[in-house]
Amino acid sequence: MGPLEGIRVIEIAGIGPGPFCAMMLADLGADVIRVERPGGHSIVPMDLMNRSRRSLGINLKTEGGAQLVLDLVQNADVLMEGFRPGVAERLGIGPEVCLKRNPKLVYGRITGWGQDGPLAQRAGHDMNYIAVAGALDPIGAANGPPIPPLNLVADFGGGGMLLAFGILAAVLNAQRTGEGQVVDAAMIDGAAILTTMFHGLRASGLWQDRRGVNLLDGGSPFYAVYETRDEKHMSVGPIEPKFYLQFLAGLGVDPNDIPGQYDQSQWPELKRIFGEAFKGKTRSEWSDIFEDLDACVYPVLSMGEAPEHHHNAARNTFVRIDGTIQPAPAPRFLGTPTAPPTPPCQPGQHTDEILRELGLSDAHVQSLRDRGTIG
Repeated sequence: MGPLEGIRVIEIAGIGPGPFCAMMLADLGADVIRVERPGGHSIVPMDLMNRSRRSLGINLKTEGGAQLVLDLVQNADVLMEGFRPGVAERLGIGPEVCLKRNPKLVYGRITGWGQDGPLAQRAGHDMNYIAVAGALDPIGAANGPPIPPLNLVADFGGGGMLLAFGILAAVLNAQRTGEGQVVDAAMIDGAAILTTMFHGLRASGLWQDRRGVNLLDGGSPFYAVYETRDEKHMSVGPIEPKFYLQFLAGLGVDPNDIPGQYDQSQWPELKRIFGEAFKGKTRSEWSDIFEDLDACVYPVLSMGEAPEHHHNAARNTFVRIDGTIQPAPAPRFLGTPTAPPTPPCQPGQHTDEILRELGLSDAHVQSLRDRGTIG
């Protein structure tokens, strides 16, 4: 089920953006086979990003292991890997040999720095990529250092989702032309492209290279987070004047008694006024007040609270699979709805099943296992 039904993806197991990309594809119906090291184990006991796919245990450092991957490639639409540049080639499963086996193959590569450039061979993590891309510096309070936004920006938004987008674009092209290609998805590139709007604001003189003083970085009093009486928080985002008036009405503030909304010199004063007002009631009380106001004001929920919010519950934004609550597949398709996710695969769980689909006999499978080629 799902719009990607019939698409086969070979995922060379990794961490972070690669599994997230594979999860996105699997959620939408692709048949994703995750190739993992025999005897391996998940770093996280409940690694939800490994859901909805099958796992095959192969030792890629053996000649027979690389050959098995190439056999899988022959009838696949996509192979994706997240090694440093050159590692897949040394293992015998690089793009040249894979595309020779299957000229229509889309070969997806995800790295931090990209396949070339002076940092291509260097180690890094999400925070490093967004730092060099200029995406970390604007995030944080005016009087403090930049704050890492979890690892959402480079690993998942600028990495895994960018790779999924690139893979699907290349699959469409391969279906049209019969020619596969390599997709070079770099997290630094993805983090950079996510800042496009802010480069436009900066070029227009509407953004300063200082934290906490701009429209969307917490600098404005009407795009900020305020603490409530019970030490919880409300998110406030009425940028447009019509929503701002609703916000003031809900807060109980007369617009004639306070400075103008876009008088930046008075933003600190407005923040003080709004902050004192929010301290007067609990988060629950403010949520009730703004429930029926179109004011762009909503409670800040924890990950544990989010699935219980009435809007998320109504849309089934979160699902429970084998007792574990997790985000549901997204986006949604009315014509080709997706199936509920299946639990995360265990490393090598489907090895024999997948090899039999390749036409290998039980005796051949056992010989590969005896040699340590498979788990």
